[in-house]
Amino acid sequence: MNETDDISWLQIIKIIFVSLAIVIPIRIFLFQPFLVDGSSMNPTLVNHDYLIVDEISYRFHNPRRGDIVVFRYPRNPHQLFVKRIIGLPGETIKISGGQVYLKRGDKFIVLPENFLPQGDRDTQGDEQVKLGQNEYFVLGDNRHYFASYDSRNWGPLPRENIIGKVFLRIWHFPPKTL
Repeated sequence: MNETDDISWLQIIKIIFVSLAIVIPIRIFLFQPFLVDGSSMNPTLVNHDYLIVDEISYRFHNPRRGDIVVFRYPRNPHQLFVKRIIGLPGETIKISGGQVYLKRGDKFIVLPENFLPQGDRDTQGDEQVKLGQNEYFVLGDNRHYFASYDSRNWGPLPRENIIGKVFLRIWHFPPKTL
């Protein structure tokens, strides 16, 4: 072993250390990978889509209607879900006759859901929910026959359970077959 071998190993160790010093804080505090498991967000997201979740934006502003978010399931915080925000804190959401309604004053108006294709807007269920402070109503985009396990099943989503907003869909990874 000569002096140039020692220098190259030292350089490799420095590169690894610097890379980890940059990547680990980004991964922990800013962005997180997420793999879609299931069909509840079809047609927007499909099973095995690989997502990047922005964990920092909601430190500067609140989640908005239409945002797709990754969150800790309220009944088991070890499980992560991905759904779309439909109702915001303090609002009243009503589902009836396949439509989602938002209460404005004394009347309910049909919630425009332009992010869904026309044929996929039929929302199953029949309920009305008044959201509290720091509560959100979330639905999957696949709303036929309760294909999505969402706020219709387990109620409002507390703000503190939201991890972040889906920032980027990187790639679809089909399952491997043997």
